[in-house]
Amino acid sequence: MASGGKGFALVAAVTITVLASTGVWNPFPQIWSWITTNGPVAPGSRWQQELGGTPQSVAIVGDSVIVEYRTSVEAYGLTAGVPLWSSDADWASIAGKGSDAVVVTGRLLTKGYQVLDPRTGVVRRSDTTAGAVWTYQDAIVDLSCAGGNDCRLTAFDPRSGSQLWSVGTGSIGFVLDAANPDLPDTRRLVTNDVDDDVAGPQPMPGLLGYPDDGQVRVIDTASGRLVQSVRPGTDQRIAVVGGRVLTVTGTARDGTCYYGVVATDPPRTGVVWKRDGLNLRTAENGSDCKQNRDPAGGYNVILGVDPYGREVLINGYDGRNLWYGDKESDVVAVNDSYAVIRKDENLRGYSFAAGKAVWRQDTGRDDATAALTPYAVIVVSGNRITALSPDSGAVRADVRTDAKVFAVGQNGMIAVSGRDMAYLAFS
Repeated sequence: MASGGKGFALVAAVTITVLASTGVWNPFPQIWSWITTNGPVAPGSRWQQELGGTPQSVAIVGDSVIVEYRTSVEAYGLTAGVPLWSSDADWASIAGKGSDAVVVTGRLLTKGYQVLDPRTGVVRRSDTTAGAVWTYQDAIVDLSCAGGNDCRLTAFDPRSGSQLWSVGTGSIGFVLDAANPDLPDTRRLVTNDVDDDVAGPQPMPGLLGYPDDGQVRVIDTASGRLVQSVRPGTDQRIAVVGGRVLTVTGTARDGTCYYGVVATDPPRTGVVWKRDGLNLRTAENGSDCKQNRDPAGGYNVILGVDPYGREVLINGYDGRNLWYGDKESDVVAVNDSYAVIRKDENLRGYSFAAGKAVWRQDTGRDDATAALTPYAVIVVSGNRITALSPDSGAVRADVRTDAKVFAVGQNGMIAVSGRDMAYLAFS
């Protein structure tokens, strides 16, 4: 009798899981509290799942949720939070977009990586030679080195695994390893209230710059060719942004730093645009001209400060001003389409296409922060998280919680508090 009861319970559990994962019937919003000893992450969560550890990153990939820990990766169903698969790995990153996205995993201090199906965890492609990998919406780029001066960059289609291009790059492999090591491009504006990778992978830029023994090797990603090698001066920093190579010069004089920016279009060296007096905040100390940071911004948009202390957003491709602020306004988030501007207790969403603010929100706090994603603007004000439509400011979700938003999808977001993960659906 006891064994028959266990068998019935198993069949019932499997049946409920299948119905929930296919969207036929989802009882989990009502019963998740029975299977967790902790309180709700946020009111109105569609489901909540207790994790096996503190996550390093979380991503929504199609109808799966990928959780990265220090030594493993797990997947859950987006519909009901049902565990799907797990794998041993020291790092994980997402490549591709929508239903074509994949999970890329690897081990630290070990060459190679694997490309996994996000729903099943099945290995689609594996590599045994690459030391570093970069993941984009439309490509996986890996770096393999056979010897000291024999390194090669190769780009693959995320879904099919077919090779897009391959190019020799000299000796750049000694300073780059694991997933998405830093390149000389723009430094994203981030906040501690939202995970750094909440926006997901970006499209692969038209030009990529790779550091190599004091110089930067520039790769044209359309043709897969090395188009230029640039060695900056002692008072300069190179950034590859918006299909241009930016040379930022900082000169110490009269107890301050004088900046200038010149943009070129490789392989040509002629000036496309230039700005005198534009500070891209590449030096941490205003009077110390040692530039040790990439310019702030978002993808092809650069955030600078003019000599009068006013912030300005610039198109990296042609040098146009996209937005010009006043001394009381701060840019808190930016991507290629929008910027979120804070002034006192108000946030406003500025559309570069419209050339104006398209929404405003009174947060009631002068320390409110925000993050831009393709599907929503995440605004954090104290213990309140609000998800807004980027183009109109329409409220998609508004909850009180101390959780941190890790991932945003088309229909909702993942918030994590401690070891508890919850899915907050958009209205």
